[in-house]
Amino acid sequence: MRLIGLAALVLLAAGCGIPPSTVEDGGDAPTGVSPGVTLYFVDGQGRLRPDERHTSNLGSIGEAVSLLLTGPGGEAPALHTEITATGPTRVYASTEPGLITLTLPLARDEVTDRGVDQVVCTALGVHVQSGGSATTKVQLNFTLPGADPHGPRSCPAS
Repeated sequence: MRLIGLAALVLLAAGCGIPPSTVEDGGDAPTGVSPGVTLYFVDGQGRLRPDERHTSNLGSIGEAVSLLLTGPGGEAPALHTEITATGPTRVYASTEPGLITLTLPLARDEVTDRGVDQVVCTALGVHVQSGGSATTKVQLNFTLPGADPHGPRSCPAS
């Protein structure tokens, strides 16, 4: 019995025969984990600027764009919006490979071209941070006159 115990001790001390390894790089961090969502507003020079809202999670594309429609609030006094949202802010979003379709509770004349960029960049920001493709485009549908005549768009701030 003593001989078996001694043999086990020798085997444990010798290890399993695999040499020690080095520290390996784990690669990029996972996407989708976020203390908030990035919304895009406009600065005094008319440029798009990201503004992180601390919502404690990333949320969905529709939720992010709905939050965008509420405006910059007091968190970003140097930024403004070029979207006139006076009523409901619920946004419907659907995704398919390569395309996000948003239905906005707005008429086209309530959104400037820079306001359209705000919506597109906010939607794509959430999509990419959730693990989606950066080459995806966004199609906007308005209550009046309907679909954006310019077709699917990319974010000009990227």
